[in-house]
Amino acid sequence: MREYLKITLLPKDTNMHGTIFGGVIMSHLDLAAAQCARDNFDNKFVTIFINEMSFRHPVYVGDLVRFYGEIVKTSQTAVTVKMAVDAQHFDTREINRVTDAQLVFVAVDDQGRKTRLVPRRDRNI
Repeated sequence: MREYLKITLLPKDTNMHGTIFGGVIMSHLDLAAAQCARDNFDNKFVTIFINEMSFRHPVYVGDLVRFYGEIVKTSQTAVTVKMAVDAQHFDTREINRVTDAQLVFVAVDDQGRKTRLVPRRDRNI
């Protein structure tokens, strides 16, 4: 899997328990997965599906969170991206797998209609 996003989360991202909101992780996960799709195809994409996610470890302010992805399936108009999220605790440097998920993106044209996938020609990104 390739790293698509690395971010340190801040106090604005926390819930009332002092840990990072799951929705913040999900938002970054969606962005990183979309980048994986764009790195492989010359299309605009919309997210149509995110499979079940469970959060195995909390993420704290200051943790370094890494989002890894790889394409696991394609069709004529859609791409499935498998993602994994790890968090490195700012104090102990311990790394934990926070969650993983599969996301499905559909390629769309300028009017938002489904269109065929177009493989990138310059895949050496």
